[in-house]
Amino acid sequence: MIQVVGRDIEKAIKQLKKGVEREGLFRELKNRRYYEKPSVKKRRKQREARRRRARAARFKKKR
Repeated sequence: MIQVVGRDIEKAIKQLKKGVEREGLFRELKNRRYYEKPSVKKRRKQREARRRRARAARFKKKR
């Protein structure tokens, strides 16, 4: 929920966009724009998981 304080609509829009981006809705909409074959979808999900694991391992090493 985004609250508008005073008449600061620009700030509220900025918060909304940031929240939507953080949730991954733009990426989801982009992916659902066209039909994706199940085999391609599976490969994409595996690639994304691999990227997440590598990133998590990189940040784990730094700590």
